[in-house]
Amino acid sequence: MTEVPPEHRPTSMVFQSYALFPYMNVASNVGYGLRLKKLSKLEISKRTDAMLELVGLRGFAARMPHELSGGQQQRMQLARSLVLERDILLLDEPLAAHAAQLRKEMCFELKRIQQEVGITFVHVTHNQAEAMTVADQVALTSAGKLIEEGTPRAMFEHPKRQFTADFIGDNNVFSGTVTETSSTNALLDIGHAQLSMSHQNISCLVGARAGASLRSEHLAVLPTDAPVPHASQQIMSGTFIKECYFGFTSTSVIRLPDGQDVTVRQLTSSERVQLEPGQTVNLTWRAENARLHLD
Repeated sequence: MTEVPPEHRPTSMVFQSYALFPYMNVASNVGYGLRLKKLSKLEISKRTDAMLELVGLRGFAARMPHELSGGQQQRMQLARSLVLERDILLLDEPLAAHAAQLRKEMCFELKRIQQEVGITFVHVTHNQAEAMTVADQVALTSAGKLIEEGTPRAMFEHPKRQFTADFIGDNNVFSGTVTETSSTNALLDIGHAQLSMSHQNISCLVGARAGASLRSEHLAVLPTDAPVPHASQQIMSGTFIKECYFGFTSTSVIRLPDGQDVTVRQLTSSERVQLEPGQTVNLTWRAENARLHLD
Protein backbone atom coordinates (compact mmCIF):
# COMPACT_ATOMS: atom_id res chain seq x y z
CA MET A 1 0.00 0.00 0.00
CA THR A 2 3.00 2.34 0.32
CA GLU A 3 2.84 3.33 -3.34
CA VAL A 4 -0.96 3.74 -3.32
CA PRO A 5 -2.22 7.27 -2.55
CA PRO A 6 -4.18 7.36 0.75
CA GLU A 7 -7.44 8.27 -0.95
CA HIS A 8 -7.22 5.10 -3.08
CA ARG A 9 -6.41 2.65 -0.29
CA PRO A 10 -9.24 0.24 0.66
CA THR A 11 -9.18 1.34 4.29
CA SER A 12 -10.85 3.79 6.64
CA MET A 13 -9.69 4.88 10.07
CA VAL A 14 -11.02 5.30 13.61
CA PHE A 15 -8.72 7.45 15.75
CA GLN A 16 -8.04 7.45 19.50
CA SER A 17 -9.04 11.12 19.59
CA TYR A 18 -12.43 11.42 17.95
CA ALA A 19 -11.22 13.86 15.24
CA LEU A 20 -14.77 15.06 14.63
CA PHE A 21 -15.66 18.34 12.92
CA PRO A 22 -17.01 20.45 15.81
CA TYR A 23 -18.92 22.84 13.52
CA MET A 24 -20.85 20.02 11.75
CA ASN A 25 -23.79 18.10 13.14
CA VAL A 26 -23.83 14.29 13.39
CA ALA A 27 -25.30 13.73 9.92
CA SER A 28 -22.81 16.11 8.28
CA ASN A 29 -19.88 14.46 10.08
CA VAL A 30 -20.95 10.98 9.01
CA GLY A 31 -21.66 12.01 5.42
CA TYR A 32 -18.50 14.07 4.95
CA GLY A 33 -16.55 11.39 3.09
CA LEU A 34 -19.53 10.67 0.84
CA ARG A 35 -19.71 14.33 -0.14
CA LEU A 36 -16.03 14.21 -1.11
CA LYS A 37 -16.91 11.26 -3.36
CA LYS A 38 -19.56 13.54 -4.97
CA LEU A 39 -22.49 11.20 -4.34
CA SER A 40 -26.02 12.55 -4.71
CA LYS A 41 -27.72 14.14 -1.71
CA LEU A 42 -30.31 11.37 -1.75
CA GLU A 43 -27.64 8.64 -1.66
CA ILE A 44 -25.70 10.45 1.08
CA SER A 45 -28.85 10.82 3.20
CA LYS A 46 -29.83 7.19 2.65
CA ARG A 47 -26.43 5.76 3.58
CA THR A 48 -25.97 8.16 6.52
CA ASP A 49 -29.34 7.24 8.01
CA ALA A 50 -28.61 3.51 7.62
CA MET A 51 -25.24 3.88 9.32
CA LEU A 52 -26.65 5.90 12.23
CA GLU A 53 -29.21 3.14 12.69
CA LEU A 54 -26.44 0.53 12.74
CA VAL A 55 -24.38 2.29 15.44
CA GLY A 56 -27.39 3.16 17.61
CA LEU A 57 -27.57 6.90 16.85
CA ARG A 58 -30.97 7.04 15.18
CA GLY A 59 -32.58 10.37 16.06
CA PHE A 60 -29.23 12.09 16.73
CA ALA A 61 -28.60 13.35 13.18
CA ALA A 62 -29.17 17.04 13.99
CA ARG A 63 -27.11 17.15 17.18
CA MET A 64 -23.66 18.71 17.43
CA PRO A 65 -20.65 16.69 18.64
CA HIS A 66 -20.42 18.60 21.94
CA GLU A 67 -24.00 17.56 22.73
CA LEU A 68 -23.04 13.86 22.70
CA SER A 69 -21.45 11.68 25.37
CA GLY A 70 -18.03 10.14 24.81
CA GLY A 71 -19.53 6.82 23.79
CA GLN A 72 -21.90 8.52 21.35
CA GLN A 73 -19.04 10.48 19.81
CA GLN A 74 -17.14 7.23 19.36
CA ARG A 75 -20.16 5.70 17.62
CA MET A 76 -20.37 8.74 15.34
CA GLN A 77 -16.71 8.39 14.40
CA LEU A 78 -17.28 4.71 13.72
CA ALA A 79 -20.27 5.51 11.50
CA ARG A 80 -18.23 8.10 9.57
CA SER A 81 -15.59 5.48 8.80
CA LEU A 82 -17.93 2.60 7.99
CA VAL A 83 -20.21 4.62 5.71
CA LEU A 84 -17.40 4.70 3.13
CA GLU A 85 -17.79 0.92 2.70
CA ARG A 86 -14.06 0.14 2.55
CA ASP A 87 -12.62 -3.39 2.86
CA ILE A 88 -10.70 -2.82 6.10
CA LEU A 89 -11.34 -0.62 9.13
CA LEU A 90 -8.25 0.44 11.12
CA LEU A 91 -8.88 1.29 14.77
CA ASP A 92 -6.10 3.06 16.68
CA GLU A 93 -6.78 2.47 20.40
CA PRO A 94 -10.37 3.72 19.96
CA LEU A 95 -11.43 3.00 23.55
CA ALA A 96 -8.32 4.17 25.42
CA ALA A 97 -9.92 7.36 26.73
CA HIS A 98 -13.10 5.70 28.00
CA ALA A 99 -13.91 4.74 31.58
CA ALA A 100 -13.92 1.02 32.37
CA GLN A 101 -17.69 0.47 32.14
CA LEU A 102 -18.04 2.39 28.87
CA ARG A 103 -15.04 0.55 27.43
CA LYS A 104 -16.70 -2.76 28.23
CA GLU A 105 -19.96 -1.68 26.58
CA MET A 106 -18.16 -0.38 23.48
CA CYS A 107 -16.24 -3.66 23.14
CA PHE A 108 -19.50 -5.54 22.76
CA GLU A 109 -20.79 -2.88 20.36
CA LEU A 110 -17.67 -3.11 18.18
CA LYS A 111 -18.03 -6.88 18.05
CA ARG A 112 -21.70 -6.62 17.07
CA ILE A 113 -21.06 -3.99 14.40
CA GLN A 114 -18.14 -5.91 12.90
CA GLN A 115 -20.26 -9.04 12.59
CA GLU A 116 -23.06 -7.07 10.94
CA VAL A 117 -20.95 -5.23 8.36
CA GLY A 118 -18.73 -8.28 7.77
CA ILE A 119 -15.44 -6.51 6.98
CA THR A 120 -12.05 -6.88 8.64
CA PHE A 121 -11.36 -4.70 11.68
CA VAL A 122 -7.67 -4.23 12.59
CA HIS A 123 -7.86 -3.04 16.19
CA VAL A 124 -4.74 -1.81 18.02
CA THR A 125 -4.92 -1.77 21.82
CA HIS A 126 -2.73 -2.08 24.92
CA ASN A 127 -5.68 -3.41 26.93
CA GLN A 128 -5.64 -7.21 26.96
CA ALA A 129 -9.25 -7.54 28.15
CA GLU A 130 -10.35 -5.36 25.25
CA ALA A 131 -8.38 -7.48 22.79
CA MET A 132 -9.75 -10.73 24.18
CA THR A 133 -13.33 -9.40 23.96
CA VAL A 134 -13.38 -8.03 20.42
CA ALA A 135 -10.89 -10.19 18.53
CA ASP A 136 -11.31 -13.35 16.49
CA GLN A 137 -7.53 -13.43 16.10
CA VAL A 138 -4.90 -11.78 18.32
CA ALA A 139 -1.39 -10.74 17.28
CA LEU A 140 0.90 -9.82 20.18
CA THR A 141 3.76 -7.50 19.28
CA SER A 142 6.69 -6.02 21.20
CA ALA A 143 9.32 -3.55 19.99
CA GLY A 144 7.91 -3.81 16.48
CA LYS A 145 8.18 -7.60 16.30
CA LEU A 146 5.45 -10.22 16.18
CA ILE A 147 5.75 -12.38 19.31
CA GLU A 148 2.81 -14.75 18.88
CA GLU A 149 -0.59 -14.96 17.23
CA GLY A 150 -3.69 -17.10 17.65
CA THR A 151 -7.26 -17.10 18.86
CA PRO A 152 -7.95 -15.35 22.19
CA ARG A 153 -8.64 -18.72 23.87
CA ALA A 154 -5.43 -20.28 22.55
CA MET A 155 -3.35 -17.28 23.58
CA PHE A 156 -4.85 -17.30 27.07
CA GLU A 157 -4.90 -21.04 27.77
CA HIS A 158 -1.90 -22.28 25.76
CA PRO A 159 0.63 -19.48 25.18
CA LYS A 160 3.78 -20.70 23.45
CA ARG A 161 6.05 -17.79 24.38
CA GLN A 162 7.02 -16.72 27.88
CA PHE A 163 6.38 -13.09 26.91
CA THR A 164 2.80 -14.01 26.01
CA ALA A 165 2.21 -15.81 29.31
CA ASP A 166 3.62 -12.84 31.20
CA PHE A 167 1.40 -10.38 29.32
CA ILE A 168 -1.94 -12.15 28.88
CA GLY A 169 -3.85 -13.30 31.95
CA ASP A 170 -2.77 -13.34 35.60
CA ASN A 171 0.16 -15.73 35.26
CA ASN A 172 3.12 -16.63 37.44
CA VAL A 173 6.12 -17.02 35.15
CA PHE A 174 9.30 -18.92 36.00
CA SER A 175 12.61 -19.38 34.17
CA GLY A 176 14.81 -22.44 34.35
CA THR A 177 16.57 -25.29 32.58
CA VAL A 178 14.92 -28.33 31.02
CA THR A 179 16.23 -31.46 32.78
CA GLU A 180 13.91 -34.12 31.34
CA THR A 181 11.62 -34.36 28.34
CA SER A 182 9.20 -36.85 26.80
CA SER A 183 6.66 -36.76 23.98
CA THR A 184 4.16 -34.80 26.09
CA ASN A 185 5.87 -33.66 29.30
CA ALA A 186 8.98 -31.87 30.48
CA LEU A 187 10.73 -31.19 33.78
CA LEU A 188 12.02 -27.68 34.44
CA ASP A 189 14.62 -26.92 37.13
CA ILE A 190 14.01 -23.39 38.52
CA GLY A 191 16.69 -23.66 41.22
CA HIS A 192 14.69 -24.31 44.38
CA ALA A 193 12.13 -26.65 42.78
CA GLN A 194 11.46 -28.96 39.84
CA LEU A 195 8.31 -28.21 37.82
CA SER A 196 6.64 -30.98 35.84
CA MET A 197 4.47 -29.78 32.97
CA SER A 198 2.98 -30.33 29.54
CA HIS A 199 5.02 -28.83 26.72
CA GLN A 200 2.14 -28.74 24.18
CA ASN A 201 4.23 -29.84 21.18
CA ILE A 202 6.89 -27.20 21.83
CA SER A 203 10.23 -28.61 20.75
CA CYS A 204 12.69 -28.50 23.64
CA LEU A 205 15.98 -30.21 24.46
CA VAL A 206 17.49 -31.27 27.77
CA GLY A 207 19.74 -28.46 28.97
CA ALA A 208 17.83 -25.76 27.11
CA ARG A 209 16.69 -22.58 28.84
CA ALA A 210 12.92 -22.28 28.94
CA GLY A 211 10.07 -20.73 30.87
CA ALA A 212 7.03 -22.04 32.67
CA SER A 213 3.79 -20.44 33.76
CA LEU A 214 0.99 -21.16 36.21
CA ARG A 215 -2.23 -19.18 36.10
CA SER A 216 -2.99 -17.67 39.49
CA GLU A 217 -6.43 -19.35 39.64
CA HIS A 218 -4.81 -22.79 39.20
CA LEU A 219 -2.77 -22.42 42.40
CA ALA A 220 -3.89 -23.05 45.97
CA VAL A 221 -2.16 -21.94 49.18
CA LEU A 222 -2.31 -24.19 52.26
CA PRO A 223 -0.77 -24.31 55.73
CA THR A 224 2.12 -26.75 55.84
CA ASP A 225 0.16 -29.15 58.07
CA ALA A 226 -2.89 -29.26 55.77
CA PRO A 227 -3.39 -32.36 53.58
CA VAL A 228 -2.81 -32.00 49.83
CA PRO A 229 -6.20 -32.40 48.06
CA HIS A 230 -4.95 -34.69 45.27
CA ALA A 231 -2.02 -37.09 45.16
CA SER A 232 -1.14 -35.88 41.65
CA GLN A 233 -0.62 -32.30 42.79
CA GLN A 234 2.78 -30.69 43.02
CA ILE A 235 3.98 -28.76 46.06
CA MET A 236 6.31 -25.81 46.49
CA SER A 237 6.97 -24.05 49.80
CA GLY A 238 7.05 -20.30 50.35
CA THR A 239 6.28 -17.50 52.79
CA PHE A 240 2.86 -15.87 53.03
CA ILE A 241 3.18 -12.10 52.51
CA LYS A 242 -0.34 -10.66 52.27
CA GLU A 243 -3.86 -11.09 50.95
CA CYS A 244 -5.72 -8.52 48.84
CA TYR A 245 -9.52 -8.61 48.98
CA PHE A 246 -11.46 -7.83 45.77
CA GLY A 247 -14.96 -8.88 46.79
CA PHE A 248 -15.80 -11.96 44.73
CA THR A 249 -12.14 -13.01 44.65
CA SER A 250 -9.04 -12.42 46.74
CA THR A 251 -5.37 -12.62 45.80
CA SER A 252 -2.63 -13.94 48.08
CA VAL A 253 1.04 -13.10 47.59
CA ILE A 254 3.55 -15.85 48.40
CA ARG A 255 7.33 -15.26 48.35
CA LEU A 256 9.46 -18.15 47.12
CA PRO A 257 12.93 -19.01 48.48
CA ASP A 258 14.59 -17.19 45.56
CA GLY A 259 12.67 -13.97 46.36
CA GLN A 260 10.11 -14.23 43.55
CA ASP A 261 6.55 -13.31 44.49
CA VAL A 262 3.76 -15.61 43.31
CA THR A 263 0.08 -14.61 43.22
CA VAL A 264 -2.75 -17.01 44.06
CA ARG A 265 -6.28 -15.98 43.09
CA GLN A 266 -9.18 -17.74 44.81
CA LEU A 267 -12.89 -17.26 45.35
CA THR A 268 -13.51 -15.40 48.58
CA SER A 269 -14.91 -17.68 51.27
CA SER A 270 -15.49 -17.28 55.00
CA GLU A 271 -14.40 -20.92 55.44
CA ARG A 272 -10.85 -20.33 54.24
CA VAL A 273 -7.98 -20.69 56.68
CA GLN A 274 -6.60 -17.34 57.80
CA LEU A 275 -2.85 -17.05 57.25
CA GLU A 276 -0.42 -14.70 58.98
CA PRO A 277 2.29 -12.64 57.25
CA GLY A 278 5.61 -14.48 57.54
CA GLN A 279 3.95 -17.90 57.89
CA THR A 280 5.47 -20.79 55.90
CA VAL A 281 2.91 -22.24 53.49
CA ASN A 282 2.62 -24.73 50.65
CA LEU A 283 1.66 -23.84 47.11
CA THR A 284 -0.09 -26.68 45.29
CA TRP A 285 -1.26 -27.18 41.71
CA ARG A 286 -2.06 -29.94 39.24
CA ALA A 287 0.92 -30.81 37.04
CA GLU A 288 -1.19 -30.55 33.86
CA ASN A 289 -1.87 -26.87 34.61
CA ALA A 290 1.82 -25.93 34.39
CA ARG A 291 2.85 -24.87 30.87
CA LEU A 292 6.26 -24.82 29.21
CA HIS A 293 7.23 -21.81 27.06
CA LEU A 294 10.01 -20.71 24.77
CA ASP A 295 11.99 -17.75 26.14
